[in-house]
Amino acid sequence: MKVPMSVQENIRTLDSHGIAGREIARRLGVSRDAVVKYTGQRDYSPQPPAPVLRPAGSAMTGFETTVETWLGEDQRRPRKQRHTAKRGFDRLVVERGFTGSYSPVQRFVKKWNDLHRQAGEGFTELVWPAGTAQVDFGQAEAIIGGLRQVLHIFVVTFPFSNMRFVQAYRGETSECVCHGLRTVFDHIGAAPRHLVFDNATGIGRRVGQKVVETKLFSAFKLHYRSESRYCNPYSGNEKGNVENAVGFLRRNLMVPEPEAATLQGLNDVLLTRCMALAEATHYRKGLAISELFAQDVAASLALPGVGFDPVRYESRTADKKGNLLIDGNTYAAGSSFHSRTLTVGLRHDVVEILDEQATPVRSFPRAFGRQTETIFEPASLLPLLVTKPGAWGHSQLRPLVPEPGRDWLDKATATNRRRQLNAVDAASGSAGFDAASCRHAHSTRRHPRDRRVGHARPAPVAWPMAAPRRRRTWT
Repeated sequence: MKVPMSVQENIRTLDSHGIAGREIARRLGVSRDAVVKYTGQRDYSPQPPAPVLRPAGSAMTGFETTVETWLGEDQRRPRKQRHTAKRGFDRLVVERGFTGSYSPVQRFVKKWNDLHRQAGEGFTELVWPAGTAQVDFGQAEAIIGGLRQVLHIFVVTFPFSNMRFVQAYRGETSECVCHGLRTVFDHIGAAPRHLVFDNATGIGRRVGQKVVETKLFSAFKLHYRSESRYCNPYSGNEKGNVENAVGFLRRNLMVPEPEAATLQGLNDVLLTRCMALAEATHYRKGLAISELFAQDVAASLALPGVGFDPVRYESRTADKKGNLLIDGNTYAAGSSFHSRTLTVGLRHDVVEILDEQATPVRSFPRAFGRQTETIFEPASLLPLLVTKPGAWGHSQLRPLVPEPGRDWLDKATATNRRRQLNAVDAASGSAGFDAASCRHAHSTRRHPRDRRVGHARPAPVAWPMAAPRRRRTWT
C-alpha cells in the first residue's frame, strides 16, 4: 500500500532532525522498509504514469503476426472495407483455430491502429466568417391534424454566431430546400453569401471533382446571388455546426412531439422558438447569440425586391384515363385530358396541373413516398360518370358518397343515376363535392309511399347550396 504524501513528509522531517529509522517507524506506525525507502528517495519530481501490464500471458501469443499481416494489407484497401476487431476475431476462430475470447483481439487491434496512425489523420478546427450558413436535414416526429407523422426537419445554422433555424417538411426535395431557405431569408431580411451543403442534399451532388446542381437551385442562387459549397463524401465534420444543431433542435424543440393543426402552423411555432434561443450566451465567445447574429446579417447580402417562387415545371403526357405519373405516384387530371401533353408544377406541398395554354386545371396536395392508389379530386370524376353511369359500381367515387345516397345510386336506373350525378356535378362547381354529395344523400331519403327501387324522390337538378368552400382531394 502506498504511504500518503503527508506521512512521507513526516518521515523525511523526522529524518532531517537526526531521529533513527526505528524510532520514526514507531512514532508514525509505518514499517521500517517504508522509512528506508522514503528517507533514501532523492527525486520527488512528478513522473508520467507507467503503463499497467497484464500479469498473465496474452491469449494472442502466436497469433500476433497473422493479425499484423491482415491489418497491414488493409492499408491498401478502401477505408470501409478494412478489418474491424470483430472481423479479425471471427477469422482467427475459423481459419486459425483461435480459442481465446474477443477482448484480447480487440486490445491488440486497437494498439496496432494507434501505433500506425498516419500524421494526416484526424480533424482540424474550422473558422467560419460571418455571413456563412450551413444546411442539413434530419428527421423527427410530430402530430399534425391529430396524426403522428415522421417529418424531415430542415436546419439552417450560422456557425459564426451559432444561430439556428428549423422548418419541417414532408420530403427532402429541391423544392423543400429552396422554400425553407426563402423562409429563413425573408425572416432575417438578408441572404447569406455562402451556403454549405451536405453531399447528399437534394439540390446538388459532388461527383468526383464536379458538383451537379438541380436547375431549380441554380436559379435560386442566381436570384439571391449566394454561392454554394458541398462537403466531401462522408465528411460531416466539414459542417459540424449544423450536424450538432440537428440533434440540439430535435431534443429541445421537438420533445415531447409538438402538435399543430397544420404543417404551416408548426413551422410558425418553430421559427418563433428559434428566435427565443438567440437570447442564450455563445458557448465560447461569451456574448449573446443575438449580438453575434447581427454581425452575420450585416455581412450577408440584401434581398432582391421580389421573393423566389420555388416551383419546378415539367411536361407530362396523360394516359388514356387522364392520369399522370409524377415522382412515382399517379395523379388524375380528368378523363377529358386523356392523351394530352400537360405541364406539371411541383412545389414543396402542392402539385399543380396546367393545360396547353398554361391555365391551371387541377391542384393536389403533394404526396411523398409511394402511394398505392391514384390521387384524384372527386369532382373531376363526375363528368365521366354522367356520360357512363354504368361505371358507377366500380368507380373510385362510389366509396366517397355517404349513405343513403350511395345505396340510392346503386339501385337507380341508368337514367335516374345520370340525372342525379349531373345534379351533384353542377352543385360541386360552387359548393364543393362534399357539400353536394351530402345534400344528395339527404334528398334521397325514401318517402313511405315510394316503394319501387330507384324511385326515391331525388332533389331537383338545381340545388340551393351553402357558401363555396375549398375542394378536397383524395388518395
